[in-house]
Amino acid sequence: MLFNSYPFIFLFLPIMLIGYFYLTHKRLILGSKVWLVGGSLFFYGYWDIAYIPLLLFSIFVNFSLGSALADAPRDDKLSSVLKTFSAKTLLIFGIVFNVALLAYFKYTDFLLDNFNGIFGSDVPLPHIVLPLGISFFTFTQIAFLVDAYKGEAREYNLTHYMLFVTYFPHLLAGPILHHKEMMPQFASRWNWAVRWRNVAVGLFLFSIGLFKKVVIADTFAQWADAGFDTATTLNFFEAWATSLSYTLQLYFDFSGYTDMAIGMSLMFNIRLPINFNSPYKARDIQDFWRRWHITLSRFLRDYIYIPLGGNRAGRGRNYLNLFSVFLIGGLWHGASWMFVIWGALHGAAIVIHRIWRDMGLKMWGWLGWLITFNFVNIAWVFFRAKDFEMAEKVLGGMVGAGGVVLPDKLAGKLAFLSGYGVEFAEQFLSGLGGMSGRHLVLIASIVMFAVVSRNSQEWSKKATPKLRYQLLTALFLAFGILSLSKISQFLYFQF
Repeated sequence: MLFNSYPFIFLFLPIMLIGYFYLTHKRLILGSKVWLVGGSLFFYGYWDIAYIPLLLFSIFVNFSLGSALADAPRDDKLSSVLKTFSAKTLLIFGIVFNVALLAYFKYTDFLLDNFNGIFGSDVPLPHIVLPLGISFFTFTQIAFLVDAYKGEAREYNLTHYMLFVTYFPHLLAGPILHHKEMMPQFASRWNWAVRWRNVAVGLFLFSIGLFKKVVIADTFAQWADAGFDTATTLNFFEAWATSLSYTLQLYFDFSGYTDMAIGMSLMFNIRLPINFNSPYKARDIQDFWRRWHITLSRFLRDYIYIPLGGNRAGRGRNYLNLFSVFLIGGLWHGASWMFVIWGALHGAAIVIHRIWRDMGLKMWGWLGWLITFNFVNIAWVFFRAKDFEMAEKVLGGMVGAGGVVLPDKLAGKLAFLSGYGVEFAEQFLSGLGGMSGRHLVLIASIVMFAVVSRNSQEWSKKATPKLRYQLLTALFLAFGILSLSKISQFLYFQF
């Protein structure tokens, strides 16, 4: 079941809201939590019921380990049944368990394929189907184990823990949550009653997210898919239109999902952490990662970068730690050398930025933005491309390897450019399936809009149940619902 589907919008979400607040109104608080857990499992199983046992198995193992870690006294020895194990041993076991589970489903084919390539063997690939949300609920539970080990999280109630992991607004594609920021909200009496302002603001955010996904992201998807998957060659403008289309598609797709998740959760009076803060406004690569997929950046910082030593072991080690974190972040996104390259590019960029900063050098703001945006756009090519050949096709076109083609309307005024290899054609963007010059203007306009406008979270702070926001909500919802003729998955479902 998708957020951008009729069953979810008109059946599942209203039923979950009505049932939850009916139970809280009757002071059946445990029943309301069981209702959310049951609904979340139904939501997950709607995709493929066969993977519910996997999700439950992961939950039970991590809950048991987390409960044991929370019982550990200060001498790092368990006082419970598991007296023979130290807390650190249990933590390591828990992390290995989660990573191994993720690796089996996500990286088995990748590792076997590379093994066959290196050693010339012919081990058959099992082609394991990746369970939806496994990358997100795995990282969420690793964070819980580490927090339990540090004494910052404690959970003895299985139902509460299941709610924390399975809560359907974040289950499939985040945001990545901390136990300590969620459970106090579910326990708060203030949240047990309908808060109409939260419903209004939540619906406003949900409608914006739906509009982002089905109207903006899915429109750009057509041109990105045509350029990456269909076209055999790309001229200069086709290649740039392809890369920018994907850059915008990815942002509006994922931020749209996050807006919908945050919005519908707010209807339940539960505030999920912000995951995007206008990342394409960033003036350097570090600023970009403070704005893009914020909860993933937080996880990588708190649970990988700092444990590796952070910046505490000298500059050289700091640079290595930074690069390693982004390499891991790239591989987390998918089992492909393309993601490794993408992560390595961002790792190298963040190291260069850190060296630049350590040298006390500065840069004009507009130039920093220009460099950052174009670097991010170019790096997304590897993120989207299925192989080196596809990436080479797009990047080659972006530097003019596929030639430069202009509209034939300009042939009279710019005829002299023919001597420099420039061609003129009526359909100068023919490789992108119906794209025209006005669509290039649309791309440029959306880029500028993303750079200068307020983001959805900033707008939501001003949203109230007043008439104008109700009208805006109705308008976004209408456009979104009328565009649901073709249901498309969110991009981050594949990660």
